[in-house]
Amino acid sequence: MRALVKMVEVETKLFLRDSATVIFGVLFPTGLLLGLGAIPALGEPTPETGGLRPIDVWAPTALVFGMVMIAVQHIPAVIGTYRERGILRRLSTTPAHPRRVLLAQMTVAFASVVVSAALLIVCGWAVLDIAPPERPLEFVAAFVIGYAALLGLGMISAAVVRTSGAANQIGTVLFVALMFFGGAFLPRVLMPDVLREVGEFVPPGLQALTAAWSAEAGEITATAGGQPFLLQIAIMTGIAVIATGIAAKLFRWE
Repeated sequence: MRALVKMVEVETKLFLRDSATVIFGVLFPTGLLLGLGAIPALGEPTPETGGLRPIDVWAPTALVFGMVMIAVQHIPAVIGTYRERGILRRLSTTPAHPRRVLLAQMTVAFASVVVSAALLIVCGWAVLDIAPPERPLEFVAAFVIGYAALLGLGMISAAVVRTSGAANQIGTVLFVALMFFGGAFLPRVLMPDVLREVGEFVPPGLQALTAAWSAEAGEITATAGGQPFLLQIAIMTGIAVIATGIAAKLFRWE
């Protein structure tokens, strides 16, 4: 246990030294939300958003930027770097098994995502008057399970990449694909029916997060053909379990 705590401390210091990840994974979602909140048109209620302001509906979308970036870009890149430099192989010959490195890395990454979410919720409420999630338990469930699904996909990449460069390339493709099919780049009303249906079950489950954040936004999602919240959560759970199993099967220390 003491060794794991020490590794978490080390990984935390390394994470904080990675300015790009701190900026884009932790701070960017809040900065993006505040920047959009400065646009007057997004601060006015509209009929299309059920009387909500567009910025209210957009808050969960800003949140998932950091979640996806950390899970599918940062973690695989770090593990790819450790494998490329032989760190995982050398640790496997010491009492500090490389599994502890992976656990420490995932612990720090999850903590960073939680900090990013808390910062966005607090700043959104204090600066833009965006109400905090109305269904906190459902929101936490959607957040944790959605992130677990993302992490599972990211770990598949981390399991097979041999270099940090390869991890960055795969991570970028995954980032764009998940954000697009998940409905973060286009409003649901503008998406074709097929993409809209697929987006219901693409990690991290943006529609589930949106529904848990605001009852009104959830009604809009349902009107647009959204799937039940529990079904989305069940699919995310299945993706997390299956993807994690595949990653464990494929993982190599060298």
